[in-house]
Amino acid sequence: MNTQEVANRLVELCRSGKYDEAQNELYSQDAISIEPEGGPWQARVEGMEGIKQKGQQWAEMAEEVHSAETSDPIVAGDFFSVIMKNDVTFKGMGRAQIEEVAVFGVKDGKIVSEQFFYTPMG
Repeated sequence: MNTQEVANRLVELCRSGKYDEAQNELYSQDAISIEPEGGPWQARVEGMEGIKQKGQQWAEMAEEVHSAETSDPIVAGDFFSVIMKNDVTFKGMGRAQIEEVAVFGVKDGKIVSEQFFYTPMG
């Protein structure tokens, strides 16, 4: 798959709530994930095991997901970005609207990096 095809497939799976399937199908085993400093997750995670653990943490923190949106991708070379919006009630933290820009790097038809840009909750 080229970058556009990977981007389209990721958006399709995210819009269907199939995040585990997206990771299993589209991510390289040695992918990296970068979050802003001060967020609830480790700032940098390497490898699919760490990325999956981070996703599990998110699922455990979320009491209820009221809505989730993923924009159409914007592709440039080996990278693409999407805007993700989530309206979530977190355990012990209340309800929050999270809006972030996610940038993905693609190599040999697999996502090799993801980086999220948002203001961490205070």
